[in-house]
Amino acid sequence: MFAPMPALERRLTDLLGAARVITARDALLAWECDGFTVHRALPRAVVLPESTAEVQAIVQLLHGENVPFVPRGAGTCLSGGPTPSVPAVVIELARMKRVLHVSPDDLLAVVQPGVVNLDLTLAVQHLGLHYAPDPSSQSVCTIGGNLAENSGGPHCFKYGMTTDHMLGAVVVLPDGSLARLGQNAGPRAPHALDLPGVFCGSEGTFGIATEIMVRLSRDQESVRTLLAAFATMTAACRTVGDIVAAGLVPAALEILDQATIRAVEASVYRAGYPEDAAAVLLVEIDGPRQVVDEEAAEIRGLFLARSPLRIEEASTPAERKRLWKGRKGAFGAMGRLNTDLYVLDGVVPRTRLVEALDRIHAIAERHGVLLTNVFHAGDGNLHPNISYDGRDAAQTARTVAAGREILQVCLDLGGSITGEHGIGSEKLDYMALMYDPTDLEVMARVRTAFNPSGLCNPGKVLPTRNACAEVAKWPKMVERVLDDHQRRGGDR
Repeated sequence: MFAPMPALERRLTDLLGAARVITARDALLAWECDGFTVHRALPRAVVLPESTAEVQAIVQLLHGENVPFVPRGAGTCLSGGPTPSVPAVVIELARMKRVLHVSPDDLLAVVQPGVVNLDLTLAVQHLGLHYAPDPSSQSVCTIGGNLAENSGGPHCFKYGMTTDHMLGAVVVLPDGSLARLGQNAGPRAPHALDLPGVFCGSEGTFGIATEIMVRLSRDQESVRTLLAAFATMTAACRTVGDIVAAGLVPAALEILDQATIRAVEASVYRAGYPEDAAAVLLVEIDGPRQVVDEEAAEIRGLFLARSPLRIEEASTPAERKRLWKGRKGAFGAMGRLNTDLYVLDGVVPRTRLVEALDRIHAIAERHGVLLTNVFHAGDGNLHPNISYDGRDAAQTARTVAAGREILQVCLDLGGSITGEHGIGSEKLDYMALMYDPTDLEVMARVRTAFNPSGLCNPGKVLPTRNACAEVAKWPKMVERVLDDHQRRGGDR
């Protein structure tokens, strides 16, 4: 005999129907974490709205019952953003996947938050348009999730992050009221507050965007992708500096190290990268055909000055797709190396890339973890990846310890603890390393203006007393596991 459904879940079912309210424990496992698998927690329930009105009704009910809730998209986030920190209702937005309006003349589109990033470009490509921000997970991540995290991607060097392409949004605030941020002409009127800019990157703690107005970009006349393979990582990084110093602004500047190359070439994402190279550098340029021809010749010259092992150049869509296949599939290829992947996200000044990578490799060696690197070299946005077995407490502890040291290196070199993945729950106890108490207090006051009850995605981004107490367990757990492992003479 089934246990009676609690009153809250019954009222949610009355709103949405039984098929769109999930409470069974085995079914809830699909929502216990995002791409940051170190932190896991089951939600109280999952609901599947399909419209702004339904999201509003859900939030009004939960707010009235003082029940925490967490908005979630595709779950590709890599910092624990949509993982419940307390027993909460997850508001899953994947069913809200309609492109509501496209205006080619105004170069904008209005979409629901569950629209997949790449699907928006596919929907407007016949108009000679595209959506520029392109996270590596663009074939599965959603516009709503990109907005929450202020996602970037390989082409952010020239085209910027999500915030640079967001014009406005309809937002269900944490008390269930509705707000409209921004307008067709831009994110703010003259002398007005840039509320879309504040909302973008708030990681689901300010409210839930249910309609998002984004800027579209015209396709360029010509696009060229170049690949150079180098015998050393230093040569690859120095070439990036050479390109920027020459005054060139490529659409993308991406580097993969040898360990990543070998993982890619052994996978379904094989792109023909040379496995004997210490690094490959992907450079994409776009613009008027004559300009692209001239820039491509200049970039080839800069490649040759650093004695590359090989140079490739692609100008057709098929050739470009092949060269990008390995970069876009790099994180998927890591699945060959172990059961779990910790994708770090830190930033350093571009001029200190080589020093940062040397120190990161030393950290990985000291902790005995398997490290690969693939990163947005133009922005200095590093993504050190640690492959580990999440079922092994000692491996997990070493991975978390190495990650903390890597992010400290980024700060020591004048960088940041995140470029595009956000803070979530992963970096809560790192915020005090970057910001002083006054900074954090100002941020908390801004969040309170949107979310005074604290019910919307609690325990994320900004450390609170409860969140700090919870996250503080992680360093202590790491030390305890490592000490125990060392006493037992465990194999690193």
